[in-house]
Amino acid sequence: MGRRRTTPSDQSFTEDAAACETRRVLWIVLWLNLGVAAAKFGYGLLTGSVSMQADGIHSSFDGMSNVIGLFGLWAAAHPPNAQYPYGHKKYETFAAAGIGLLLFGTCLYILWNSYLHWRESVVPEVTGLSFGIMLGTIAVNWGVMTWEHRRGKILQSEILVADSLHTASDILSSLSVLIGLAAVSAGYPLLDPIAGVAIAGFIGRTGLLVLREATQSLADRARLDADAIRLVALTVEGVRCCDEIRTRGLPRHVFMDLCIHVDSAMTIACAHTVAHNVEDRLKQAFPGVAEVVVHVEPEDHG
Repeated sequence: MGRRRTTPSDQSFTEDAAACETRRVLWIVLWLNLGVAAAKFGYGLLTGSVSMQADGIHSSFDGMSNVIGLFGLWAAAHPPNAQYPYGHKKYETFAAAGIGLLLFGTCLYILWNSYLHWRESVVPEVTGLSFGIMLGTIAVNWGVMTWEHRRGKILQSEILVADSLHTASDILSSLSVLIGLAAVSAGYPLLDPIAGVAIAGFIGRTGLLVLREATQSLADRARLDADAIRLVALTVEGVRCCDEIRTRGLPRHVFMDLCIHVDSAMTIACAHTVAHNVEDRLKQAFPGVAEVVVHVEPEDHG
């Protein structure tokens, strides 16, 4: 009987503000990650520590994931057009998936490097500065991870949440490096490549978590609870029934469509007003909803 949908500009300010803040966070984290990576990898090369080198490479991939995230945000910011009527928001999800794949690449590299050091019986040099660098970078990464994850949840950004998980894996790997360095100083150099293998395990698990979240958006997993939506729609005067509820999209950019049933004697103009009220009520109840399509049927239809 009638359909009403919001225009993409209805929430453009909120989305633009969130995207701008997400970019700002990624730029700050990028420079911090590059500094941490240079410290760990550089000193790892000087001392021959495979675990420090591996951890430095992991941190450098943190920086690369920031670059992927920035590119994804740039692509996602393009407005809808004739070819992409739903917009380009999923490029942000593609970027998050790219970070997940990058983690798997890092995992394989560290495993190979650990094998080479085990085969060649490389004994790294361990100094007090080695421990100082690792403890300092752990402190920096902890601050970055906590801040980035908090901002990612507030902004409902898949990229920031994925990147914070990447940073969390860096903290775990750095702890493994510390254990490996302590073992080497105690006379057990074999534990250095073993620590590298443990790091690879942490990184691989994080990659799985990131990819799992990305696939939920790419596979159009339901984003909101249908029963909660139905309860909100039924609070609008004139709505007798609400069904055929579907949602999809990103956490902060959800597309919703549903069917409401109204009195069969209701005029088209009144039904349109009811649909308008349903849309407004749903957008107030669920701030992440970007577009609502309401289909109206007479109560005795079918």
